[in-house]
Amino acid sequence: MPRHVDHEQRRHRLAEAVWRLAARGGLEDVTLRHVAAEAGVPARQLQYYFGTREHVLLGALEILNADAERRAAQRMSDLGPDPSPRAAVRAILLELLPLDDERRRTQVVHAAYFMRFLTDRALAQSVRDSPHTLEDLVASLLRQGQELGHVTPDMDPQAEAAFLVAGAQGLQPPVLLGQYTPQYAVNLIDLQVDRLFAGHHQNASPTGRSHPADSLSITDDRTSGS
Repeated sequence: MPRHVDHEQRRHRLAEAVWRLAARGGLEDVTLRHVAAEAGVPARQLQYYFGTREHVLLGALEILNADAERRAAQRMSDLGPDPSPRAAVRAILLELLPLDDERRRTQVVHAAYFMRFLTDRALAQSVRDSPHTLEDLVASLLRQGQELGHVTPDMDPQAEAAFLVAGAQGLQPPVLLGQYTPQYAVNLIDLQVDRLFAGHHQNASPTGRSHPADSLSITDDRTSGS
């Protein structure tokens, strides 16, 4: 009786080999030969499931993002059936920080892809033309907050959403390099969320001061975890 083959599992295994190579040495090491050796399979199997090297890179990135989206959806569901706009915005932004091994790996691999995209316009095309789904989701939550009276009505949801997402992504390098602790980055996210949802919820600032405005001149405690 022929053995059942789980093709999705095989594709995932091959994608994981791409991620390991990318995390160790960037995308320059991600050749068909190297990926096949890393995964312990014949090169023809890699070509069967993905095709060309470009398709290997893009296919592995698609699987990586799908995994990250599933984990994010699970953490969002942990907020309960009807989370507040503030809780949902905060959860989305925290998904962009390397707060555990899985998110750290995802963001290191994304960094490797980013460097390649800067010099390979053809490879970057699919990413460059993709919709701003995350920004649009945060913007919709900010509009919901406005309708509930939790967010000031004169705020521009789309512009603020773009700023929040870009800001959270911008915190990735200093956390990955150890310039900021994960907790410091979380506190910075909370500071921005509190700014938008002023009066509805307030956390301590990154330095432990009691009012968000006091943090405008923060220069300390970035690597101590305070």
